[in-house]
Amino acid sequence: MKSFLSNDFLESLGIVDFGYTESAEALSYKKFEKWISEKMHGELKYLEGERGDKRENIKKVFPKFKSALVFLFDYPKAPVGDNNLKIASYALGFQGKDYHFVIKERLERMASKLNESFDFDYKISLDIEPVLERDLAFRAGLGWFGRNSMLINKKHGSYFLIGSLLLSIKLENQVDVLLKGMETDHCGTCRKCIDLCPTKAIKEDRTLELAKCISNFTIETFKEVDPPENYNEVESEIFGCDICQEVCPWNHKIELDNENESFITEFFLKRSVDKILNQLDAMSNREYKRIFYGTALERPGRIGMIKNLKALKAS
Repeated sequence: MKSFLSNDFLESLGIVDFGYTESAEALSYKKFEKWISEKMHGELKYLEGERGDKRENIKKVFPKFKSALVFLFDYPKAPVGDNNLKIASYALGFQGKDYHFVIKERLERMASKLNESFDFDYKISLDIEPVLERDLAFRAGLGWFGRNSMLINKKHGSYFLIGSLLLSIKLENQVDVLLKGMETDHCGTCRKCIDLCPTKAIKEDRTLELAKCISNFTIETFKEVDPPENYNEVESEIFGCDICQEVCPWNHKIELDNENESFITEFFLKRSVDKILNQLDAMSNREYKRIFYGTALERPGRIGMIKNLKALKAS
């Protein structure tokens, strides 16, 4: 069989594991529908309606679908800042660049590599597409759904991002891809992510109540609103939240990356909260957008980050 996924090539793209599936139908769609009907998605209206319906089957997103290559892209675990503030590791993992741009470019390189041997159409799938990407990775044999609803891989924990190539051809028996069996649950009786979430956002059925989720409050809520209940127990998180990953035993072998420095760490993790707030108060929204353009921190904007810092300071 042809080989194009050499270890050196995968490593050059930051890929730690990959899988292959020809299954178009999401196995967890009924659960997703129930989650939406119970309003657990909070203010994220883009999960409803037509974009919600499309998540049932990949062919609703890419009608030519015959198979998918699903990749896990590594990112380093970030330390707490000198000022005891924390930003979610994924936001710092690519020298400050928004992972959507980075991973899209890497998937384009993967498609070009594959296109050297085959003629096909494809669509890149990241978490901005109406695809249940963790379900797709589960069908490709790359892990199981943890109690915190994240995909967990036995070798790499959950500190990875999922990116896929949706293909118009089947690759089995043509290249060196493996149809892995779907992974069984390896959480056992562990409840650390549920019990140690400060705002009690993780439900017993392995879903999140987004109105209580720290990541939702610090990333998706752009204006000043009251924080979730029990937010006074939150110690450090100003953008995103890694608590349920940090306490997961499957991530204990993931090492901190103390060398992952960028202008984001200099701005938010090296100075006092008061100094950061003073600078944010003094700048315009346009200036903030210019400084953080192309990074994950562009999303909440200046007002959103002021809200996050003030909420943490008050807690």
